[in-house]
Amino acid sequence: MASVRDAQGDLHLEAVTKGFGDFTAVDDLDLTIPRGSFFALLGPSGCGKTTTLRMVAGLEQPTSGRVLIGETDLTGSRPYERPVNTVFQSYALFPHLSILDNVAFGPKRRKKKDAKDLAEDALELVQMTRFAGRRPNQLSGGQQQRVALARALVNRPEVLLLDEPLGALDLKLRREMQVELKRIQTEVGLTFVHVTHDQEEAMTMADTVAVMNEGRIEQMGPPEALYDLPRTAFVAGFVGQSNLGTGEITGSDGDWLVAEILGSTVRIRKDRSAVLSGRVTFGVRPEKVQLSQGRPTGERTVAKGVLRDVSFLGVATHYLVEVPSGTHWGVYEQNLDVDPITARPGDEVWVTWEPEHAFGVEPVAS
Repeated sequence: MASVRDAQGDLHLEAVTKGFGDFTAVDDLDLTIPRGSFFALLGPSGCGKTTTLRMVAGLEQPTSGRVLIGETDLTGSRPYERPVNTVFQSYALFPHLSILDNVAFGPKRRKKKDAKDLAEDALELVQMTRFAGRRPNQLSGGQQQRVALARALVNRPEVLLLDEPLGALDLKLRREMQVELKRIQTEVGLTFVHVTHDQEEAMTMADTVAVMNEGRIEQMGPPEALYDLPRTAFVAGFVGQSNLGTGEITGSDGDWLVAEILGSTVRIRKDRSAVLSGRVTFGVRPEKVQLSQGRPTGERTVAKGVLRDVSFLGVATHYLVEVPSGTHWGVYEQNLDVDPITARPGDEVWVTWEPEHAFGVEPVAS
């Protein structure tokens, strides 16, 4: 199927649904991923992200809907017929072949005369040239992951799928590879689709992040937009941490909504709220909240609470404050040695935040 192998353009999923018996893993998904972008599917286990990736790869076929690259319909075609390669968490390298031969395997199978040159170029791209003569068992996990990436890149696929590729690496190496993957994607200009449950991984590398939940996309956009202005309670809780409380919108004041949340009056900008009347879940990020041991003055929103826990994290300290409703709010304060907080668990404290930093979302149905 040469026409499928030669497909070029944006990746499209049109009304894609995938069911396994009575369970719907992916539910009527419409998605366009621009050619040459770094795209992340982010979500918890069981949300449908890996099933979506497997349908793009051809490892699963949709129950209904279509998968296309440009104008070419890939639906029904086999994995090897598609201009798509996948890098898995398990590196799946051939143990009996050298690193160079592992990378050259694909081009050789396709009868490419310059297979060795292509493999050497791919190893140079992932900075593994000096290991070309070694066997996989002579490499570290991070080095094997680079080889697996080179083996996929050597084919110059139209779309490269990354299925939790850094999950087996330790934290320091994972962060180094995040930077490397972004560099490589920028250099080669291919479409990368990265599936992960790790929000930091997705937000570090991707141009666009789609947050999946129960087979559907809850919200999609640049990482900073999802973090600063989540549009659902799920996104607010899954992408970073949020201090949340649910209550009633009681009125408006120009560009602001006024709400009673857990015994406190708060203000939310109308353009930062997904609901404008009735019940609302109010949220503010922990690093946008400040802690003080005396009642602050000024225009900031103020709530009194009791300090319950203090955790030193190096660059910051995390405080856990019980507010009058009985819920607990997190506060992150950078350790700048400027007026350090000396409060201890059990002390009365005050939390404050700028109203501009708050957001409102639809409450979760109980």
